[in-house]
Amino acid sequence: MENEKLLPQVIIIGGGLTGLRAALEAAKSGVKAFVFSKVHPLRSHSVAAQGGVNVALGNNAEGREDSWELHTRDTIKGGDFLNDQDATALMCKEGIERIIEIEHWGCPFSRTEEGRIAQRPFGGGTFPRTAYAADRTGHALLNTLYEQCIRLKSEGLITFHDEWHVVSVIASDAICYGVIAYNLKTREVRAVISNAVIIATGGAGRIYRNSTNALINTGMGMSLGYLAGAPLKDMEFIQFHPTTLYGSNILISEGSRGEGGFLINKYGKRYLAEYPDSAKAMEMAPRDIIARNTVREIQKGNGFDNSYVLLDLRHLGGEKIEERLPGIRELSIKFAGIDPIENPIPVQPGQHYTMGGIDVNINTETNIKGLYAAGEAACVSVHGANRLGGNSLLETIVFGAIAGRNASEYAKGDYHLNESIVKEHEEKETERLSKILSSNGEKTQWDIWNALQATVMEKVGIFREKNKLKEALENIRGLINTYKDIGLTDKGRSMNMELYWAVELHGSLLISEALVMGALSREESRGSHFREDFPQRDDENFLKHTIVSYNNGSPALGYKDVDTSIMKPEERKY
Repeated sequence: MENEKLLPQVIIIGGGLTGLRAALEAAKSGVKAFVFSKVHPLRSHSVAAQGGVNVALGNNAEGREDSWELHTRDTIKGGDFLNDQDATALMCKEGIERIIEIEHWGCPFSRTEEGRIAQRPFGGGTFPRTAYAADRTGHALLNTLYEQCIRLKSEGLITFHDEWHVVSVIASDAICYGVIAYNLKTREVRAVISNAVIIATGGAGRIYRNSTNALINTGMGMSLGYLAGAPLKDMEFIQFHPTTLYGSNILISEGSRGEGGFLINKYGKRYLAEYPDSAKAMEMAPRDIIARNTVREIQKGNGFDNSYVLLDLRHLGGEKIEERLPGIRELSIKFAGIDPIENPIPVQPGQHYTMGGIDVNINTETNIKGLYAAGEAACVSVHGANRLGGNSLLETIVFGAIAGRNASEYAKGDYHLNESIVKEHEEKETERLSKILSSNGEKTQWDIWNALQATVMEKVGIFREKNKLKEALENIRGLINTYKDIGLTDKGRSMNMELYWAVELHGSLLISEALVMGALSREESRGSHFREDFPQRDDENFLKHTIVSYNNGSPALGYKDVDTSIMKPEERKY
């Protein structure tokens, strides 16, 4: 990092799709991009995305004409009207250019017979607009972006710092000065200065016990902005994917239903027909609706072992499964011992996506000058209360580029280094890490992790109600106090994963507290947030974003207006 003080430069935290796309845009703007990642970029969670990316190309529209305007309206409707509509329109419009761009970079999309990018149906869409690369779309996109980054790395424009753990954003008086990170191999703590920092660290799925997310998705990246003074927005909106592999919660792509798969109960019936909100669209209803109705079906005793239902692909035929869903077949065989060509796949809902995140505007700016956030770590609010499948990959590419572009322009401005603030933060984080490493408290972090995941899963899951949410908040705040008394058994410096997880745990606890605060205050049911004690949507009182600010350890709840510039009030219906 010998060139870290040469400006202009942009620091990007996270090496997934959002981070890599931001790095490319920064480099294209003539700014050096430093990418910090806990893991090698090709091991980031983006690689696990399966089904596809939504974009209004109209290649499979069957004589009808798709458009970014229709994509925008589908997205707003799917988000239960909590989307910021100007940002949603921007994503859907600019997304067309971004997908064509990445195709030209070599992304191996599946093709129609005419050679166009193939598109399949996904839940909540009026058109088959989900472009895909078989059922390994995230893998294809990530490798394509990484190849482009390697090209610019050779030109000295992008530098990767893999296995560096960013533990703090340096900020004071609402100005960002860089980050504090330590090397996982050596535990060397460094202050890395920069005019601009982009947080692109993904979601918080691992605060739940049953999640499709990689283990690295703890929400700590969100806590970096939160602790620096950037509020969190709409954290109560947590998406449960309706089809995760029973027993492991490995994702079974929505593409399997987009290709024509059926969800059936133990009597072999397509049970979604029995529920009014899914009777029409069936397996192509939005994810929040299918997940709730699947849980209801299991609770009625119509599931298997009171735990799961079946996803039946057999009628698609072996040839189609091998061509369109090879990854799903491989996962089913390896992790469940079931070949979907011959037998249905056991599935259950599992936590999948964090709609909330660091509060940013349409330009990915936080309230701190020089601090940006994009992707699942941020909430520009293009997903509202419930993300449509296929829109997350689009968000990473569109807003990754926007963050890279805007951060680069800001980084080219006057340099505002405050050496005393940087030194103060470096000393503080060095002392904090040393204190955790040498701690000999009576509590183990693993007990706290287990208690946190059990609490959030059982009390802040698909169905919620006041008393359980209050219990959850009390439990989590108790765990935050207990965290102060943890002890580590591993005192080593190199690759000390016990220290790593202890640092991550602190961020997860703070994020979980904000999540429950938002869920408790939102006394309505909207999208993925379903209150059994308030089962109806309430636009009069809750068509607004929840905002949680840290305030030096005393979280405060507030609200923010939703941009409703596109759809009129009378259009807020399914």
